[in-house]
Amino acid sequence: MIDYRIFITQGAKACAVAGIAGALAFAGAARAQEISDSHIAAARTAVAASQSTQSLDVILPEIAERAKQGLIANRPDQAEKVSQIVDEVALSLAARRGDLEVEVARGYARIFDEEELKAIGDFYNSETGKKLIRETPVVARMIEQAARVWRNGIQRDLQQEVSKKITEAGL
Repeated sequence: MIDYRIFITQGAKACAVAGIAGALAFAGAARAQEISDSHIAAARTAVAASQSTQSLDVILPEIAERAKQGLIANRPDQAEKVSQIVDEVALSLAARRGDLEVEVARGYARIFDEEELKAIGDFYNSETGKKLIRETPVVARMIEQAARVWRNGIQRDLQQEVSKKITEAGL
């Protein structure tokens, strides 16, 4: 029996891979277009409840502050006026923050189905979910401390055991 797979050239394999990748990309784009309003609403609820975008609130103020610093460095004599102009423009752009929320919600909607998003929203709106958000910094510090202690112990034990084995091996 002839194994026809051996007749597939590298070029044909590459074309097949590219075709599959293109089909998957098209399917992903088609799926993204199929996201319903209720699916986006569930995603927005999940994003808001989980406070997933809260850390992004600093983007516009940081950009504005860098703009002020750069402009004032060029015109220190006009620092007050420059600050006022940058603040006015930044405030006018603040309304666009909602666009970021929508984009993040679309990302969530591509990953989670509507029922999963409702469950995420329900969890983060529960007392346990709120506690998780509130206590996450404490948990993160505890994990970091535990990892540091563990790393130091492992490093010490590794060095001692390697030294012992090196000595035993006559090295």
